[in-house]
Amino acid sequence: MSVRQGTDGAGPATAGPTTGPMNALTDVAGLRVGHAARTGDGWLTGVTVVLAPEGGVVAAVDVRGGGPGTRETDALDPRNLVQRIDAVVLTGGSAFGLDAAGGVAEWLEERGRGFRVGPGPDQVVPVVPAAALFDLGRGGRWRARPGADLGRAAVEAADGTEEGAAVPQGCVGAGTGAVAGGVKGGVGTASVVLPSGATVAALAVVNAAGSLLDPDTGLLYGARTGLGDEFLARGLSTMPPDEARHTRAQDRLTAARAETGRRQAGPVQPLNTTLAVVATDAALTRPQAQKLAGTAHDGLARAVRPVHLLTDGDTVFALSTGQLPLVPESLETSGGTADRSGWGAHLEAMELNAVLAAGADVLTRAVVHAALAAEGVDGPGGDFPSYKELYG
Repeated sequence: MSVRQGTDGAGPATAGPTTGPMNALTDVAGLRVGHAARTGDGWLTGVTVVLAPEGGVVAAVDVRGGGPGTRETDALDPRNLVQRIDAVVLTGGSAFGLDAAGGVAEWLEERGRGFRVGPGPDQVVPVVPAAALFDLGRGGRWRARPGADLGRAAVEAADGTEEGAAVPQGCVGAGTGAVAGGVKGGVGTASVVLPSGATVAALAVVNAAGSLLDPDTGLLYGARTGLGDEFLARGLSTMPPDEARHTRAQDRLTAARAETGRRQAGPVQPLNTTLAVVATDAALTRPQAQKLAGTAHDGLARAVRPVHLLTDGDTVFALSTGQLPLVPESLETSGGTADRSGWGAHLEAMELNAVLAAGADVLTRAVVHAALAAEGVDGPGGDFPSYKELYG
């Protein structure tokens, strides 16, 4: 009989939600994250790979933006054949950047990982879902975009990390050229350990046509969603900036947008896309994982306004490593097996609801971490100040 542990792994389930040890996607045991990027000489783009443990993970996807760039997302439909995947690729470069997934697929094939299509150890076809964001030209060169080489570098970086390692945030990987409402975007991550003992975590690559901050106050929309002092420790107050600072910040942002338009020889097109991966160690079916991907978009909507526009391609992947039963055994009915037509089904729905709600919450927090970790970029492709540069 398995027993769910608390956040320290040594005792009973905790009384309330807390962040995981790293407050990152890697708090879901078995998941690894790797980044690869190119900057300078006209480049400002990259790739982020979420690598599953051996044997893969249950996966699903929900696409809400009107201009998505994706690969292999149809394979994640619960009605289709493939049951588990080995990696998810998030990439810059718009549709061109989807080539990065080829480098990841090749790396997996070399290790015999993928959907088995024959008896031989090398007879596999890796299914590598991928989604791209728009960052073309932000480094100065329109044709500087990720390819298979950067995809391979990112998956090798993920494979080279220890399990449970910290995840670099800010202007790394797919977030290297990310911009949200004229403010520098990037990669952010967050996690929560639920009272049941299940971990839910998210990684976001924030690159939105909408804004992360309230135009009237300058406060990040997600500023009040933190667990404990996670945002305060990074210098973010839940109180709005004073009026003078806000005025200076808005003037600076207006000037940066105008300068970016000048450098790009025309009005800046709001072609963006925020990408995310939400994961849990609770055992989910493919339809349940798809529901998690959908509800997680609510967390994105709390942090970015407006969201899901025609010029966004907002895409959320959901992963389940299945290491813990969705319903803790302590809650099961007599005999250790829940009655799925009665009380057991009710318990399952309650536990699933907790995971779904947490998925939305951690995604909001991941977006805030992305904004706080990003560094401003002022280069040939534009002037993109960071939130902390604007508001200190």
